[in-house]
Amino acid sequence: MGENINYKFWTICMIRDQSKVLLLNRQHDELKGYIPPGGKVEFPESFVDGAMREVKEETGLEVRNLVYKGLYEFVNPEKSDRYMIFNYITDDFSGKLLKNPPEGEPMWVNIDEAVHLPMQIATKISFPYFFKEGTFEIQIYWDNEKDQEGEVIVKRT
Repeated sequence: MGENINYKFWTICMIRDQSKVLLLNRQHDELKGYIPPGGKVEFPESFVDGAMREVKEETGLEVRNLVYKGLYEFVNPEKSDRYMIFNYITDDFSGKLLKNPPEGEPMWVNIDEAVHLPMQIATKISFPYFFKEGTFEIQIYWDNEKDQEGEVIVKRT
């Protein structure tokens, strides 16, 4: 068991500025909604380096001192897929926002209001845990029959 699993790795980096966070208004494909910047980790870069690179590419900002907050993953036992997203937060950034960003318009949003925005399910579930002590692990099982998220398991440390 485990030898034929398809692993894919992504990162998310929540950028906080006091009571606000930077979210991208992603509207260009089936993964619509407000999301933190992030993306696929390129081999052999580290997850932190991947998160910093993706933030720069998607927002124009340079981030430092990332704090690991947790993991969420999509698991599809029928297809042996496991997509893991490593989640970070920082309030240490510099630079100017891009004028025509590739993934969606960046917006500073009040943390308390952000959860009311349209978000992908995994983002909505994980969002509050970025601002709590400790780390989180969220496992979402993919329902092939419905072609959507199925069972969700949340653990906190």
